Amino acid sequence: MSEEKKQNIDIEINDQVSDGIYSNLAVINHSPTEFVVDFIQMMPGVPKARVKSRIILTPQHAKRLVNALAENVRRYEAQFGEVKEQQSTAMPFNFGPPGEA
Repeated sequence: MSEEKKQNIDIEINDQVSDGIYSNLAVINHSPTEFVVDFIQMMPGVPKARVKSRIILTPQHAKRLVNALAENVRRYEAQFGEVKEQQSTAMPFNFGPPGEA
């Protein structure tokens, strides 16, 4: 049985990226070869929402992201308590129709 070796990666982040981008809506679409996630910022009283960032992932990386997010939510809830899903009349995160990218 072989042991998996963990690889250390030196990651850099510039000041602009480290500030982050606020998003309160995500639209997810996919094709046979990629997932496209648009992070959107909707402001109250403004009829037009703006895509603030677009991330394009392979299906394998999309699945890894889903698993990593689930694990981090589990850890968060273990430390801070259950995250309750907010019921709202605003648009929820959108998992767009299959096959569109």
